[in-house]
Amino acid sequence: MKLIVGLGNPGTRYLGTRHNIGSAVVKEFCRRHKAALKRGLFSAALSAKVKLHGIECVLAVPLTYMNLSGAAVLALVKKHRIAGEDLLVVCDDLDLELGRVRLRRSGSDNGHNGVASVIAALDTRDFCRLRLGIGRPAHRSADTADYVLSAFTGKETARIPEFIDDALQAIESWIELGIEKTMNTVNRRGEEKDE
Repeated sequence: MKLIVGLGNPGTRYLGTRHNIGSAVVKEFCRRHKAALKRGLFSAALSAKVKLHGIECVLAVPLTYMNLSGAAVLALVKKHRIAGEDLLVVCDDLDLELGRVRLRRSGSDNGHNGVASVIAALDTRDFCRLRLGIGRPAHRSADTADYVLSAFTGKETARIPEFIDDALQAIESWIELGIEKTMNTVNRRGEEKDE
């Protein structure tokens, strides 16, 4: 079984913000696979099950705020008995240009409060993460917290459908082909776009 968790903040106030691109991707994945996200009894997340490429998958979006994501992820990991290599956390990344998608087997939180919360709750860095580039503010003096909690600009919004498609392809590949083959394809594709 695989668990794919899209990080974000709950509530309509945060819909369409940069920090919620992870949860937006998982919600779109569910929509395309006709899987309805529902809240389970005593659950701190919305979740749905789908079977893809013969593999049972749980898709989830925490209902906690970003910096408390770990509690929701830990509960899902325990409930479904998910191993680290079968957990994929989908999150925004300031250090990648808008539209870049990168897959990692493990690593640090890279300054991301949601990922830090997951690492702390699971007591391990050994889980996969799909990092979705949102870029940094144009002005260095801009407040990072305000930036990640703001909506994409009109010009950026035009790039979001392709961005989400790339992320969804990466998730599908991770489910079907595993981490190594998907990293080779996804991360190389990002480098080719830079050339």
